Amino acid sequence: MTTTTPIPSLNHHRPLLLDVSHVALKVTLEEFDQLCMDNPDLRLELHQDGTLIVMAPTGGESSEKNFDLVMEVGLWNRQTRLGRAFDSSCGYDFTALGGGKLSPDVSWIEKSRLDGIDIVGFIPVVPDFVIELRSATDPLKPLREKMQEYQRLGVRLGVLINPQDRQVEVYRPGQAVVVLDSPQAVDCGDVMPGFHLNLGWMW
Repeated sequence: MTTTTPIPSLNHHRPLLLDVSHVALKVTLEEFDQLCMDNPDLRLELHQDGTLIVMAPTGGESSEKNFDLVMEVGLWNRQTRLGRAFDSSCGYDFTALGGGKLSPDVSWIEKSRLDGIDIVGFIPVVPDFVIELRSATDPLKPLREKMQEYQRLGVRLGVLINPQDRQVEVYRPGQAVVVLDSPQAVDCGDVMPGFHLNLGWMW
C-alpha cells in the first residue's frame, strides 16, 4: 500500500538522503533541489503536484536503445547545427508554467531559444522535441501522462516509443495522439528540418 509521507525538514548540516520503499513522497521545490544535490547518482523528477518520482537505472537493453536514440538526434544536430540536444540526465524546470521538473530520455531545443539562458542547472525552457522510451519495467499509464504534460506545456513534438507493444505514440499541441504500429521512421521535419527518426532497428 502506498502512503504519502512528509519529507523531513532540510538539515543544512547533513545530506538529505532518500528512502522511497513503498512510499510516495511529497516535497517542496527547495527540498527537491537539495535531494538532487545530495543524491547525484539518482534520477529524480518532480511532478507538478509535488510528488517525487525516483527512476531506477535501466537495464542494458533499454540503455542501449536509448543510446541509439540519443545518437540519432545528436548526429542530425551536429550536421545541421540548428539547436542543442540533450540526453536523459538533463532536467527541465517547468514550475513557472505550473509544471514540475522533468527529464525526457532525449530532448532538443532550437538554438535561438537558448540565447542568454543559463543551462548549468535545470533548463527553464520548454524543449521543442522530446522522446520517452518505455523500458521493460515501465507501466504505460504514467508515461502517457508525462507525454500529455509535455503536450500541455507546449512541446512541439513528443514521441513515446513502446517496444513491448511495437507502437509509437506521437504528440503535438492541440492535436489528437497519433499511434503508429512498428514504424520504420517518424517524420520530425515540421520541427527538426530534414530529420526522420529511424526506428526500423527497434523492432
